[in-house]
Amino acid sequence: MKYGFGLIMVLMATQTFAQSEDRGKLSGNFMSNVQAYDRDEKIGASTEVYNKYKSSADAWMFLNYELKGYSFSLRYDLFNNSPLLNPISVYNKQGVGFWQASKDIGNLNITVGHFYDQFASGMIFRAYEDRLIGIDYAIQGLRVKYKYKNLNLKGFVGQQKGNIFTGDRFGVSPEAIKGFNAEHFSRIGDLTFTFGASTVNRALDQGTMNTVASQINAQPLETRFIPKYNTYAFNGYADISYKDFKFYSEYLFKTKEAIFNQDASSLINRDGNIIFNTLSYSKANLGKKKRLSFGANLQYKRIEDFSFRTSPFETLNNGLIAYLPSITRQNTYRLLARYNAVTQFLGEEAFQGELTVTPKRGTTFTFNVSRVNSLKANGDRNGNVKHLFSEHYAEVQHKINKNSKIKLGVQNIYYDQQRYEQKDTTYPDVKTITPFVEYTYKITKKTSLRFEAQYLHSDQDLGSFANAILEINHAPHWSFSVGDMVNTVPHRSPSSTIPSEIIHYYSGFVGYTDGPTVVTLAYIKQVEGVNCTGGICRVEPAFSGVRLTLSTSF
Repeated sequence: MKYGFGLIMVLMATQTFAQSEDRGKLSGNFMSNVQAYDRDEKIGASTEVYNKYKSSADAWMFLNYELKGYSFSLRYDLFNNSPLLNPISVYNKQGVGFWQASKDIGNLNITVGHFYDQFASGMIFRAYEDRLIGIDYAIQGLRVKYKYKNLNLKGFVGQQKGNIFTGDRFGVSPEAIKGFNAEHFSRIGDLTFTFGASTVNRALDQGTMNTVASQINAQPLETRFIPKYNTYAFNGYADISYKDFKFYSEYLFKTKEAIFNQDASSLINRDGNIIFNTLSYSKANLGKKKRLSFGANLQYKRIEDFSFRTSPFETLNNGLIAYLPSITRQNTYRLLARYNAVTQFLGEEAFQGELTVTPKRGTTFTFNVSRVNSLKANGDRNGNVKHLFSEHYAEVQHKINKNSKIKLGVQNIYYDQQRYEQKDTTYPDVKTITPFVEYTYKITKKTSLRFEAQYLHSDQDLGSFANAILEINHAPHWSFSVGDMVNTVPHRSPSSTIPSEIIHYYSGFVGYTDGPTVVTLAYIKQVEGVNCTGGICRVEPAFSGVRLTLSTSF
């Protein structure tokens, strides 16, 4: 807090000086989310916020001021009975959640305070925020960046925002983090390539080390080891483009450290590594009539014991230094996105392939297949590789005429619910097949109608669902929608608390846009499951209630 107030004073002094010299530039944005909860035991919407607090509010106000190479930033955060950070509990606090002062000196940039950044793809280090699911991995410390011709260098020292032991979102973790990245870009005719390397060091504080030592001493003798204060991660990567081809490859290695094995509820001492490759090709205007377009993308990722966090006791999405997103398809339709492959930090092997073909203007076919397996070390009870997730997806988009277009498709999913949602053995692997359709009709130049529907067929988890949404948009201000997701053929595992009956998950939405300002009001009933945003996923309880949002920028 004291740093934030100090920065405010700097901003005020700078503004006073600027009035006689240069006014500079002030910009910012505001975002708020207010929820009122409607308890519904049928769908499992009966957590602490429904039983006690009834409503919640989250808000963020960001200000940035620039003047003569200086940049000052400040963000005010408010959490009021908020389940955003922990979906089954509440958090109350407000204050300065982000402050930063930065200065450009020729090719050199120096930043103090909080900052967001990443090295390479982010799999070795990524500091970022995602407010929709309560993530804020800002680093508080010092960062230096330097650019010389085609060479970019940057390094930082600091601590990650948040503290698992105190539960304080506005504090910092006690562990020290340092990092350095070097990247070089070159071009030779049609060939462009970027080569880079990074290193990141995390050092445990004495308090965390004492807790680690106590945990190890409580374990069976054969599983004990001598923990180390320092862990080092290294990567090397190449990004190469030649005409219509693009190839990216990255290898990462992490030295031995204490890692929490959730399955065994114990600490293990292992190093880790990641292999990640992607190859893509795209070409437009093919054929005699130049109407054919073609695109293909292949991805491969192998992770082994690469849980890189501020503390070995951090779990789920807490304390992540490395960003390891799933490479499976990111779906947007409600039922297609119901089952997602959360990255397995202790071991997985995954691939994805996608093919897009446009035989003529207005018609496009897309095919996607992905699969995730465990490694032998974390496979089934017999030590074999275990199939965790797979998806087969196909769609066609066709423009019927200038006023209407349609999308048709089907998705098939295999999903290990016990592994991804930490469910008990009464929850078998989920198999689904989901056809879907979307139709858009332009009524007038300003008004359009959109309809979407999906039907998810499954004999596992909660059974089969049908979902339909009707949406009307009237540019430039209004949008409306109504929808219903129905548990048409219920199925319940023995440990499920949801009654075995047909259940409706209604939704209604109205949105108003005025320039940069957007206001939305929605009534939502949402089924329990995995919610993913930007590749980061978490299991969330069911939701029932009203949600009001406001966002604007200036």
